[in-house]
Amino acid sequence: MKRERVRERHAEGQICATHVIQNPANPGEWIVFFKKSAGRSFFLVDESDEVESFSSLDELIETVRGLGIKFAEIHM
Repeated sequence: MKRERVRERHAEGQICATHVIQNPANPGEWIVFFKKSAGRSFFLVDESDEVESFSSLDELIETVRGLGIKFAEIHM
């Protein structure tokens, strides 16, 4: 799900959880996914529809906060 869509769905109360996990393709990076109230989940993707990955948790947290998300679970 692209950033603008995340903002919209979060504002509408459709996102019930945010999770941060290590990128399975590159354990030195982190990815984020969102669970919707209907049980479906979506990864944060860029403008090319590629899953966004972050080399630092600080960068990822800054991005997630910018989307209006205040709580996220980090899985290690």
